[in-house]
Amino acid sequence: MARHLYSCPLRWSDMDAFGHVNNAVFVRYLEEARIDFMFRLAPGEGSESFQGGSVVARHEIDYLRPLVHRHEPVTIETWVTKVGAASLTVAYEVKDADQVYVRASTVVVPFDFDRGRPRRITAEEKMFLEEFRDDADPAAPDAGGRRGTAKEAVAV
Repeated sequence: MARHLYSCPLRWSDMDAFGHVNNAVFVRYLEEARIDFMFRLAPGEGSESFQGGSVVARHEIDYLRPLVHRHEPVTIETWVTKVGAASLTVAYEVKDADQVYVRASTVVVPFDFDRGRPRRITAEEKMFLEEFRDDADPAAPDAGGRRGTAKEAVAV
């Protein structure tokens, strides 16, 4: 199982009046990491996997500690926890080497915008997603007492 790593820059405008990254901004961070994962790493040269579009059906976010503006980017680790016939669940940790700021998940539905309806996940997409699949609950502690640790990471 591999995990996708996305280096996300922090912007001055991401902060709120309390001096930390606003909770709504984290949704944009997750979107950036998910799009980088699904579109940039889509399988096959010239593949049309994930190119037809997708919609978000659900977000679930646990805010664990405040993140303040700095010049160094934050790492967003992304992996897949579920692949269904017409949906998938992407899990994330927004983190540094020594701490996790946010744990989240998103249910994504591939969508055919020409027909105006959801579509099934193709065999090629499923094969790609399975490379990044980890059924473990990202909120459950591992043997070392840490939560959601990576077994293998793919940096881009």
